[in-house]
Amino acid sequence: MNKYEIEQRLSSFGDYLLRRQLVAPGKEKFFIIWLRRYLTEAPALKGRTWEDKLPQFLEHLSRNPQIAPWQVDQAEQAVRLYSFNYFAEQKKAVGKSTAGASGENISRFDSRQALADVREWMRIKHYAYKTEQSYLSWCSRFFTYSQECRGVDESGHIEVSAELIKDFLARLATQRKAAKSTQNQAFSALLFLCRNVLHLELHDMEKNLRARPGKKLPVVLSPAEVKHLFSFVTGTTGLILRLIYSSGLRLSECARLRVKDIDFDQNLLFVRSGKGDKDRSTILAGQIQAELKTHLEEVRQRHVKDLADGFGEVYMPGALDIKYPAACREWGWQYVFPSSRLSVDPRSKKTRRHHISDGAIQKMMKKAVREADLVKPASVHTLRHSFATHLLLNGVDLRQIQEYLGHNSVETTMIYTHVVKNMRNPAVSPLDLLDQMTSGR
Repeated sequence: MNKYEIEQRLSSFGDYLLRRQLVAPGKEKFFIIWLRRYLTEAPALKGRTWEDKLPQFLEHLSRNPQIAPWQVDQAEQAVRLYSFNYFAEQKKAVGKSTAGASGENISRFDSRQALADVREWMRIKHYAYKTEQSYLSWCSRFFTYSQECRGVDESGHIEVSAELIKDFLARLATQRKAAKSTQNQAFSALLFLCRNVLHLELHDMEKNLRARPGKKLPVVLSPAEVKHLFSFVTGTTGLILRLIYSSGLRLSECARLRVKDIDFDQNLLFVRSGKGDKDRSTILAGQIQAELKTHLEEVRQRHVKDLADGFGEVYMPGALDIKYPAACREWGWQYVFPSSRLSVDPRSKKTRRHHISDGAIQKMMKKAVREADLVKPASVHTLRHSFATHLLLNGVDLRQIQEYLGHNSVETTMIYTHVVKNMRNPAVSPLDLLDQMTSGR
């Protein structure tokens, strides 16, 4: 590929980024710079496809001390966007949108390849793994519904239209009695499919198909109920649940907590890449620090044994495993609550000790609630709600609680003021005052 061909492709790629709005405004030029560097160096790299050459390219970048890890990550995203854009047209997976006999906008495609393309796009855009699995599940269920309604043509392709999506969501709401949040999650998955893979226009349906969830008050345990609950948990189970309550952590944030993010000297916990890919700090309770240090010593001994057995690696975010290849075995990067067994990473296929599963923590909480005989439908997230509410009861500023919880806006945190209003000096019912109101007559 000569310089003229490279510049042609870069120009087309820049137009593509602007048209699809795949990157933040003004960042397109940096993606073009990385792509130019890749296209220039690619001929000298080993391998026949871009998937073979990309790891070598990223490794060369990571060895450069002037290039930060986030820049290596940006370069990878640029190459993947370029490669997926230009080579997707050669795949037989996705058909172009056409107009049916009734004028209906229809997309014909192979469902297996479409699912593979959805997965590729989600990884390009750095969606969370659980979100990826959820979206793929909804797309698969929708494809099954499409085959039931319209069948499969001679070439094995299925047909999808905006009206069919509308019918599928209506079926969820009416026949399946799905909750509004479930319906919205399904729509988000299908909207991602239509925008990035099928190139199917939904027009006004994007605004009209979303269900409007009502405002619900969170379930909150009283301080006495929390104390009673904790009397039924011991060991690691008790430590995990007390940590979630004392720091206001989300379930996934506690499971993914790493050793380096605990600051005993400052009594702080650092949450990395929380919801919305944001970092924040929150409280580390003094009561659990001794127990937590004992637990970490046990985890460290297990880590030393894993290293001796030839394992001891953990998942590293972004391109850090390329920038710092030895960091995945360092103590500071290990999970505070590791899994009891080694497992194969679903993406890298490496054998690692992952963190404790979200389901295991949920089972711990469910068992504790049952043994404590609590009537309220308390879940792990209830402890986070209780953390915020109890801080408000103790006079902590709402803005400070917002920072501890990691909310985008204070309006989200203000939901707890409605709960506190009911718990702090509630009004006396007129039924209880009935005798007093009538005694003077």
